[in-house]
Amino acid sequence: MQVYLVGGAVRDALLNRKVIERDYVVVGATPQEMLSQGFTQVGKDFPVFLHPKTQEEYALARTERKSGKGYTGFVCDASSSVTLEEDLLRRDLTVNAIAQDNLGNLIDPYGGKKDLENHLLRHVSEAFSEDPLRVFRVARFATRYAYLGFTIANETMALMQSMAESGELSTLSAERVWQETKRSLLEKTPHVFFTVLNQAHGLNDWFAELESNLDAAIATLKTAVALENAAKENFDKSGQLENKPLETKIPESSSSGTTTLIIRFTALLAHLNEEEAKRLCNRLKVQNQLSEIVILACKFKDFLLNTQNSPADLLALFNGCDAWRRSERFTLLLKAFAPYAHYKDLDWQRQQEHIENALSAANQVNVQDIIATGVKGPAIKEALNQAKLDAIASIGE
Repeated sequence: MQVYLVGGAVRDALLNRKVIERDYVVVGATPQEMLSQGFTQVGKDFPVFLHPKTQEEYALARTERKSGKGYTGFVCDASSSVTLEEDLLRRDLTVNAIAQDNLGNLIDPYGGKKDLENHLLRHVSEAFSEDPLRVFRVARFATRYAYLGFTIANETMALMQSMAESGELSTLSAERVWQETKRSLLEKTPHVFFTVLNQAHGLNDWFAELESNLDAAIATLKTAVALENAAKENFDKSGQLENKPLETKIPESSSSGTTTLIIRFTALLAHLNEEEAKRLCNRLKVQNQLSEIVILACKFKDFLLNTQNSPADLLALFNGCDAWRRSERFTLLLKAFAPYAHYKDLDWQRQQEHIENALSAANQVNVQDIIATGVKGPAIKEALNQAKLDAIASIGE
């Protein structure tokens, strides 16, 4: 039995990036041998085991053979006769097909180290085309390493284009596509993901709504990142939040999605109309907390951009967004709308303050005070709306 460190841990160490997790491949072992040494099996489709102490993943070396459509149509051979080189051959990119033994020696049969030095993302073999998810994975890797100057090899891009044109991308599950998208949106240069997909002819199946206005969507996404970086600089200069990762600079809104993700995804989709945003979010099965804000931004963007809103316009905005009961969501909507407003050259800070002041004034209206005047039945709602309109109008006086 021989154990090798493989994949991302080796790649990132060579790039002097922080290694987040370590994965290992085991050559010359059987599932029974792994279990006898205290490992716990977790893989359903192929033998993957958790180390009894570290809980790191150890997978038996395996080969894969295409047997059907999509990313699940594979037959795996994880017998003890499979070699390390055979296991590395099935991997997507050469930079992910480097192994390291327990003495620190690199095993690099497909030139991954040289490609790292040349900042090149290149497929290991023609078997790359057997898994359509790899189009999105390569787009994600290109996004992650764009700041280092990485590009995709011409022959790999050509292969990605042929895969997209074959229709195989449509066989992927929404969950897998969204996972790659979500991870890319949280990288330093998230727009690269969509630029690469466009170059690979890979937008149509999952992001068709973006195709007609992609340049504007990318520009707004870049604006979102620029605003975050400017806020980070201000924090750093004031001695606050220094040396903390991006995720802690902008507080999490809930466990189902960070504020960063919400802002960036809203920026990407803000140019769409309400129905287009709904279609795209439904197709990707985006979680409700995120899709609700994106759809509200697309539905009410004309109200949010209009600096001449009447009290009736503002009340319609608050009612339409249920700002009374969902105040935290409305606050997050205003934050997420900032990149699009900046893209439109609007003084968003001033506009946001005006909207927030109007909402605060309307919230001061107490329905019990109205009832106390003797108003009854349906007239209560009319009186409540009028009182809110009067309160909103008063903020400009």
